Amino acid sequence: MTRTALITGASSGLGAEFARQLAARGMDIVLVGRDRDALEDAAARVRESGARAEVLAADLLAPRQRERVVARVADAQHPVDMLVNNAGFGLPLAFERNDVEDEARHLALHVEVPMRLMRAALPGMLARGRGRIVNVASVAGLVPRGTYGAAKGWLVSVSRWANVEYGPRGVSVTAVCPGFVHTNFHERLGLPPGQEGVPERMWLNAPDVVREGLRDVARGRSVSIPSARYKLLVAASRLLPDALVVQAAKRGR
Repeated sequence: MTRTALITGASSGLGAEFARQLAARGMDIVLVGRDRDALEDAAARVRESGARAEVLAADLLAPRQRERVVARVADAQHPVDMLVNNAGFGLPLAFERNDVEDEARHLALHVEVPMRLMRAALPGMLARGRGRIVNVASVAGLVPRGTYGAAKGWLVSVSRWANVEYGPRGVSVTAVCPGFVHTNFHERLGLPPGQEGVPERMWLNAPDVVREGLRDVARGRSVSIPSARYKLLVAASRLLPDALVVQAAKRGR
């Protein structure tokens, strides 16, 4: 039986790659994002694999628009078997100079929105005895790194708890925690390619991140850190003083 995945932030980057790989595995896709034209382009690529693609254009920070997405996730007549919370954006690390309203929107998109969508998805998934929730977090959520890391840290923590709580009832919850990935994320921060201050060896490719992440999702893991180099960095950070870790984590945006 064909299953359905709903992906937020699906028009580009990791969201579009999740859509591509899940469609190739035979899932139908619901693509959520603000830019309808970009979503339609992504949906056309999904349909090339023979999967069905549904476009749901919505600004997840606008309550009425967000409620349409919540309702779609909770729709028992058209169940969502996998929820991928991927929508997000970054801010400069200088918290003291950032606009506080930008920080509030940043917190809402990375914490409140996934929380609401998880809450909408869980009752139906638990009733059916199956389901997957994927929270796209970041290695930044595992080390002290500004408010972005703090918000992603919430996703990591709730995923670890929820996977233990709901896994025995057939619903896995996995936080996928990549490092720096070649997408348009940094360009949206105003950084041209090559000016992020991060060595090339630390960059990952979106197809690899999603492939490794989905492998860990299938294994029912709470946390997925794609690539051995970032696994090693996270392990090392746990042994070092915060001052050293914070200083090292300042590289890149």
